[in-house]
Parts: sequence; structure tokens; C-alpha cells
Amino acid sequence: MAHGEKTLQSKELYNGKVIRVTLDTVALENGDTSLREVVHHHGGACVLALTEQDELYMVKQFRYAFGRELWELPAGKLEAGEDPLAAARRELEEECGVRAGRLAPFMEVYPTVGYCTEVIYLYLAGDLRPAHQHLDEDEFLDVHKVPFAQALQMVLDGEIKDSKTVAGILRYAQQRAGA
Repeated sequence: MAHGEKTLQSKELYNGKVIRVTLDTVALENGDTSLREVVHHHGGACVLALTEQDELYMVKQFRYAFGRELWELPAGKLEAGEDPLAAARRELEEECGVRAGRLAPFMEVYPTVGYCTEVIYLYLAGDLRPAHQHLDEDEFLDVHKVPFAQALQMVLDGEIKDSKTVAGILRYAQQRAGA
């Protein structure tokens, strides 16, 4: 049996630069009603870019919500209606100063399914060439080339906690192992 809920009413609580928040009244399958707080987000694009030396481009940046620096794959938010592939190309160049000759869809991640509509589209990048890094004016980060085996160990040791980065590295490790 497929499960579902029907939206009866939706009230916008907030509409900002990055997110929009609604409070929805829904009909449950048992006939009762309930409230759902939903964060609407345009999504993001993320790139798993490996050099010919098996190094992974990663960034380390301060994340205000967690009050600390985090290790991440290069990524960024989508503008409304933006093609995720175009955003992935843009973010790799902006953050890491690298262009990819090959960029292929790899996986999608739903980071917070309980209350957020965000989808992050991950891409595999190859045939990397230097380009001009041009960070956003409010963006500060350090770019690192991390051997893939070390990045995988950082995930396994809990040093890397960002969900898109964890998912991408683990899936790529599994793919490489032929599983």
C-alpha cells in the first residue's frame, strides 16, 4: 500500500534569499489532520573532482550554523530554475579554480527529508584543467587536494560530517571496488 498525505492548506511563514518556509495542514491517511513545517530550497550542485593522481578536490570552510570549519566537496546552491549541471561547472571553477572536461551525473541526495525540499545533485568530474578561482564576495574557503584514500578514511573516522560529501565519497568508493 502506498502511503501519502494531502495538503489542505499552506501558509507562507517566511520568504528569504535562500529558503521559503510554509506551515501546511495535511490530511493523513487515517482521516486525521496534522501540521507540516516545510523548508523550500532550490537545491544544490556538488562535484566529486578527481585528479589523475587520485586526489580529490575538497574545500574547508566555516559554516555558521555549526560554528566551525567543515570539510566538503565543492558545491553551491541552485538559482530558481537553474540547470544543476551548469551550477556544478560554475561552482567547481568558482571555488576551486578548476574546469572539468568531463562532468557526469553521479547521484542525488535528499539531505533533510523530514522537513526540507532540497535536492543536491552530485557530479563526477574528470579531465581537469586550471581556471581562475572567483569566490563570491561573502565566501571564504581553503582548497585542498586530498588523496582519495585519505578522504575515504576521513569519512570513516567521522572527520568529514557533511552529508553530500559523505554520500559522494562512500558511493564512489563502492563504485571503485566494483560493488
